[in-house]
Amino acid sequence: FLDPVPDQFNLSNAYPNPFNPTTTLNLDLNKDGFVTVNVYNVAGQLVSNLISTDMNAGYHTISWDAGNVASGMYIVKVITDSNVASQKVMLLK
Repeated sequence: FLDPVPDQFNLSNAYPNPFNPTTTLNLDLNKDGFVTVNVYNVAGQLVSNLISTDMNAGYHTISWDAGNVASGMYIVKVITDSNVASQKVMLLK
């Protein structure tokens, strides 16, 4: 049984990865705060904003449906008040 609030901030590995067209990541927030989750292409251009809102501490699941973007490598970047995490994901169509 999971504690209601994780001990530390964590971004899990995307699953599945490579993916088509949807991948999922688990985000553990150890405190309440404003969270932004963006997806960038390898050129650093913003492709999608998945989350931009206040979130409660706890365990969250984030899904990205990339059905409208080209195959390739993307970076999912999570920014909170005190943490930044990023991860590469590969979209194969």
